[in-house]
Amino acid sequence: MAKKTGQAIDFASIKATMSDPYKKTFQIVDKDAKIVNQELFDTFSDDQLVDFMKKMVWERALHEQTMNFSRQGRLGFYAPTYGEEASEMGSVSAFKDQDFLFPAYRDLPELIQHGASVTQGFLWSKGNAVGDDYGDQRNWFPQIIIGAQYVEAAGAALGIKKNGEKDAVSFVYTGDGGTSQGDFYEGVNFASSFQAPAVFMVQNNGWAISVPRKKQTAAETLAQKAVASGVPSIQVDGMDVLATYIATKEARDFAAAGNGPVLVETLTYRYGAHSSAGDDPSRYRTKEEEKPWFDADPLIRMRKILGDKGLWSQDQEDKLTEEYKDSFKKSMKEAENTPTQSVVDMLKTTFEEPTPQIKADIARFEAKESK
Repeated sequence: MAKKTGQAIDFASIKATMSDPYKKTFQIVDKDAKIVNQELFDTFSDDQLVDFMKKMVWERALHEQTMNFSRQGRLGFYAPTYGEEASEMGSVSAFKDQDFLFPAYRDLPELIQHGASVTQGFLWSKGNAVGDDYGDQRNWFPQIIIGAQYVEAAGAALGIKKNGEKDAVSFVYTGDGGTSQGDFYEGVNFASSFQAPAVFMVQNNGWAISVPRKKQTAAETLAQKAVASGVPSIQVDGMDVLATYIATKEARDFAAAGNGPVLVETLTYRYGAHSSAGDDPSRYRTKEEEKPWFDADPLIRMRKILGDKGLWSQDQEDKLTEEYKDSFKKSMKEAENTPTQSVVDMLKTTFEEPTPQIKADIARFEAKESK
């Protein structure tokens, strides 16, 4: 018998090519504000283009004013969104009021765009329970536990399916670090197993606090992480608001039509610190690394596009920014004038039917609070 030579399975070749389908980043306008997909660009009206710009200016103004409030000691935890305006505004604009939103802690802008008030966003940051009361809105409060919102969104998606709802999905956000958590895989797998209508958003902003994306996982793309669970996915230029919108809208339409979940990875960048708690990005990344991302700023990109069409000016932007910031200041005053929850109210809402121990605690604190 002739001696067998070579390998029956070329694992090296498989490894070298298994990321290929997910590395073709979807894009409409490139970093130099050049239109690379004219056909899709032409599907947007001038009013839509201006609206996307206004939303991104709104988010950047919200970030700047909220950072000021944080420095003044008027807020609790806040996760900056500077640089992620196209990823967040482009994606959230693709969803409808009947869709359930499960945000992470960096997703206050999407939460507000999906129906919550700016005041509620500030109250959430301040730890006031009123900030989590969205009434009939299909919003969930921002999740602090990394990746846990993926499991919650999968459950909501299954509920939508079991209730027989039409044209509704659950949608959820996490960062690149969130895809390294077990909850991420469990949520994606669960939704896929039941073919539930969920859209999983991954905002790949390059860093999980001080841990770079390349040290978190050996996967070449985060989009491909969904494939093993049978979930189709795509990688999008998250600094291109138009591409982000189109990709998310089509993902939503696909899921809402009963085809099961979809995952969208947006390539974006966190320009500032991880949070207002004070980590210093200059200690773990360089100016050389940051420069290409600052050059790809989503607002600069859209300014050029709109300016060439005579639809935008710096004066217009400056005026809008001031108007937005003035409204945020009013929202902060409203938040600061909102009463905090009493211990008794907190205990009464812990369970639908209080346990004997909680009943005793309620009576004890009622006696204290009545003095």
